Amino acid sequence: MNGDNDIIQVEIYGISLSSSLTGGGYAIILKEVEGERRVPIIIGQFEAQAIALQLENITPPRPLTHDLLKNVIEAFGFSIEYIVINELKDSTFYARIKFDSETIEDIDARPSDAIALALKFNAPIYISASILDEIGFTPEQQGIADGNIDEEKKAKDTKADLKEQRQKKLEKLKKDLEDAVAKEEYEKAAALRDEIKKLENYNFN
Repeated sequence: MNGDNDIIQVEIYGISLSSSLTGGGYAIILKEVEGERRVPIIIGQFEAQAIALQLENITPPRPLTHDLLKNVIEAFGFSIEYIVINELKDSTFYARIKFDSETIEDIDARPSDAIALALKFNAPIYISASILDEIGFTPEQQGIADGNIDEEKKAKDTKADLKEQRQKKLEKLKKDLEDAVAKEEYEKAAALRDEIKKLENYNFN
């Protein structure tokens, strides 16, 4: 995979369409295929709906943006081999799209767009092992098959998972803030303060 030796395949475990996050945010939960660790990623409403439609195999009457992109890619005779979420910087995830041709360079993309396109092409989704090691978590519930968890419990588990993830991010951001202040990187410190405030104001109820 072009040197992507430290990546792990994940699948979509669930997606929150409850709009419970401040500012109308949504969350997609990725779970490693050969394990139990999970990673939540905050995405926009449009991308969440596009992914949900694809998961439910619902075809809109007119092509949406990701349908159009798929049609354009196929019109040029290409396909998507896989996508990888390869970086986490300042609490923002980054991804890239790998095509099935060595003549086309990997394309940077938002994880939400990359995931939506991966679903369109039935392409595997990967995440950097370092990201999974850093923020991946295993839910406390044991011995319960995912398929036996009712929707209400899934919603409660998702909120608990997000709260745990937020706490991990806050701890890391506060450490980064201390380092930035110590190095007199005040512009970076200001941005980190804003991000900390935003996370602290999230409402998961």
